[in-house]
Amino acid sequence: MMKQNTTPELRGRAMESLEDTDGRSFVEVIIEKYSPENFPYRRGPGMGVVMITTPQGSPMKDRLNLPSVLVLNGCGISRAGDQTEIAAFCAHVMELDLSHNNLQDWHEISKIVSNIPNLDFLNLSSNPLAGVPLDPQCVEAFAGVRRLVLNNTRVSWDTVLQLTQELPDLEELFLCLNEYSRVHAPRVPCPSLRLLHITDNSLHDWAEVRKIGSMFPSLDTLVMANNNLASIQDNKEILQRLFPNLRSINLHNSGLNQWEDIEKLNFFPKLEEVRLQGIPLLQTYTNAERRSLMIAQLPAISTLNGSVVSDSEREDAERFFIRYYVDCPEEELPCRYHCLVTKYGKLEPLAEVDLRPRCRAQVEVHCDEKVEQLNIRLDQTVAELKKQLTTVVQLSANNMRLYYIDKGMPFGPEEMKYNTRALHSYSIQDGDEILVVPKKK
Repeated sequence: MMKQNTTPELRGRAMESLEDTDGRSFVEVIIEKYSPENFPYRRGPGMGVVMITTPQGSPMKDRLNLPSVLVLNGCGISRAGDQTEIAAFCAHVMELDLSHNNLQDWHEISKIVSNIPNLDFLNLSSNPLAGVPLDPQCVEAFAGVRRLVLNNTRVSWDTVLQLTQELPDLEELFLCLNEYSRVHAPRVPCPSLRLLHITDNSLHDWAEVRKIGSMFPSLDTLVMANNNLASIQDNKEILQRLFPNLRSINLHNSGLNQWEDIEKLNFFPKLEEVRLQGIPLLQTYTNAERRSLMIAQLPAISTLNGSVVSDSEREDAERFFIRYYVDCPEEELPCRYHCLVTKYGKLEPLAEVDLRPRCRAQVEVHCDEKVEQLNIRLDQTVAELKKQLTTVVQLSANNMRLYYIDKGMPFGPEEMKYNTRALHSYSIQDGDEILVVPKKK
């Protein structure tokens, strides 16, 4: 590998910059993390650092060539550093993870982003951005970002709106753990967004979800777990217009407690995937009942809680649904019940069949002219049965031979010759006979 003579010089300038300003710069961290000493071996594309004389995508010679996916989480970064160095090192970088740093100035963040022209994914999670205003001039730096992660930044909703208005290609937005309880919609919607993660906030009122629908009309996936949403309040016509393209929704651990809320999910015209666990409505049901009742209530979905719904499972669930409500008063029957009765008819309850193996049987024990009724355990072995019979037939276990007679079959006695064989393997039923014959000397 070629020795890089300029690397110590770069580190020297980085250290001088560190003395002038508190915290670490983006440039300092990438020089330190991707120095030749830390990566002494050449690696393949996308696997790490590649040291070459003239790095691809960089106009400057004898520099580090970073991977296209750059992970710098938890490095104590608080500022950008020399922008010419960022442009030289990061011309080809497409994904940047700056989570868990100390970035608290959008101006510094924009210096970094504006010098990475091919940036597609940006993760700023867990940087202290609460109450930090975003200068409109800085927003332009983010224009090429398609996937933006702002989890646990406490970034204001006004800042979120600024970004969604100025990022024309934004497709995925992550806003978890930001303590939002209310949102407000902009004058102009964001038609490009397809996926919104807004879990672990405090959006209890459906009115806030309604605003989200008007903001992002092309939304394909909405993840709202752990928001304790109380109910779905709109009617069919409003819901059809609200999320016309919604394909997947996650309402885990919401506060939904009425079947009417579940039925309203059918009004989203393209919905096919639902995640609904940990809601009050389902707490009193068994796991099997929960899934069957949910599948029957949502005829258009193809995936429930991450598991594909097969045609046979759907039919079983719908038949179960009819039988579950068959004895309810007419005024308490859900609307879906009548639809399914039209499809399958009014089904009778299934017969209860106990499929557990029998554990005891009442048999007749015959020995010479003596007949005794005996209740025996079927989980014991032939040897154990012989010990039980010693007091009944007055023979020692070693001095008796046993034969099983199935009274329901035309065959003759079957000798029970294997002492370790379990009695239940003979399929002994009440009324069958055990014949005891003394061994001949």
